[in-house]
Amino acid sequence: MPPRIAIGLIIASAALAAAAPVDARRRHQINATPFWHEPCSVLSHRPCTPYFCSVFHRGPCIPEIDYPYGENLQLTVESAPSRDEVSKYQKPDHDLDNIGDLFAALRSCWTPPEAGAAKEGMQMTVRFSFRRSGDLIGPPRITFATAGVPADIRDTYFRAINTSLDACVPFKFTGGLGGALAGRPIAIRYVDNRNFDKATP
Repeated sequence: MPPRIAIGLIIASAALAAAAPVDARRRHQINATPFWHEPCSVLSHRPCTPYFCSVFHRGPCIPEIDYPYGENLQLTVESAPSRDEVSKYQKPDHDLDNIGDLFAALRSCWTPPEAGAAKEGMQMTVRFSFRRSGDLIGPPRITFATAGVPADIRDTYFRAINTSLDACVPFKFTGGLGGALAGRPIAIRYVDNRNFDKATP
C-alpha cells in the first residue's frame, strides 16, 4: 500500500474517532431546563419526559420533577382572605412536614394593624430565613412597600409583621423539612385588602 494512502487512512480514522464522542454527546444531551409541560413525541429518539427513564438511554437517567413551588419560596398573605382561601389560613395541628404546612402556618400568624392605623391596599414584602430548629435567622428585612405611603404607616405594618412572626416562632419542623428549609430565603408579601368603608370584623 502506498505510503500516501496509508497516511490518509490513518488521518481519516483519527478524525472519525474524534468526531464520534462529539456526535454521541450531541445525540445524548441532557436537557438542562426540563419542564413538565414540554411536549413529548413517540417519534423522538429519546425518552419521553417528564416521568420516563429508558434502560436503552446510555446517558444518566434523570427524573424530571414538576415542582409545585419556585426555587425562591414566595407567599402572599391577605388580611381578609376570600371564603375559598380560608382553609389555607388554618395552622396545621401537627409538626410542619412540607411547604404547604409552612405556608398555612405563616398565613395563620398574620395579625394586621387595627383599622385606625391601617391603610387600605397597603402592601409590604419581607424576606427572611429559618434555622433548622424553626427559629428565624435574624430579623425580617423589608424588600418592598407601597410607594407614597407615609413612614409611620410603613413602620406600623413592619411592627405588625414582626409581632406576628415573633408570636409564632419557633415553628416545629420535621427533620426533613427543617433540613430542606435551613438558610433558604422566604419572601412574604402582605396585602391589606380589607375594605375600611364597611365594618371590619
